[in-house]
Amino acid sequence: MTKPTWFTPKWSTPTGVHALITTRGDVTDDPMSGFNIALHVGDDAASVTSNRQTLLDNMPGAERIAWLEQVHGTEVVDLAEHDWQCTPPAADASVTNLPGQACAVMTADCLPVLFCDKQGGQVAAAHAGWRGLQAGILENTVAAFKAPSSDLQAFLGPAISQLYFEVGGEVREAFLDVAPSELHHAIDAAFLPSEENEGKYFGNLFALARVRLKACGVENIQGGGLCTHFHAPKFYSHRREARSGRFASLIYITAH
Repeated sequence: MTKPTWFTPKWSTPTGVHALITTRGDVTDDPMSGFNIALHVGDDAASVTSNRQTLLDNMPGAERIAWLEQVHGTEVVDLAEHDWQCTPPAADASVTNLPGQACAVMTADCLPVLFCDKQGGQVAAAHAGWRGLQAGILENTVAAFKAPSSDLQAFLGPAISQLYFEVGGEVREAFLDVAPSELHHAIDAAFLPSEENEGKYFGNLFALARVRLKACGVENIQGGGLCTHFHAPKFYSHRREARSGRFASLIYITAH
């Protein structure tokens, strides 16, 4: 059995709010090895299911992990409104005020973002690849909270850093096209032109997320320092290894 490994984000959260991020754990040269929790990447289904159960068993106060069918979109699901006897919902974020129900997203370079309100009454997790980030997944997640955005705090989990995230100019233009003019400078600063490949840029997902979150009123933003591509023993990275597992970022509430 794969040894379960995770860490608690260095994040000041209200009493009763719990967050954790899994890692690969004991690994070999096989890019699929370690504590993979994704069923869609060609790994052994029984092993992944066992990993998911082991994770849940080691989350005090959690009754369910709400896995999503992530599609790089902008849909946010309220855990109280989905029939969990059916297939996972096609969504890239989830939100809940139900104790014991864990919001979770799977990533391997995309940016996971965890949210909670300052009262600890509602939490959310969002999967923000560049497409979802550009299209508004973070704004939609913020809008799903009952509390005003000024009462929210966000944690930026591990993602590919700017040093390794080379994209085409169309990605930069896509972010500029949907942004009001007052944000253009900050967005432009998040794209560093490549010195070797004309028309290419190195994008900063952490910076782009901060710009978008602050624009919709979220000022308390923490995290954003861990690179999935660089930390090979610790995290899966799709850009580093095209065939790879996924790690999870989770947040949930326990009864006070």
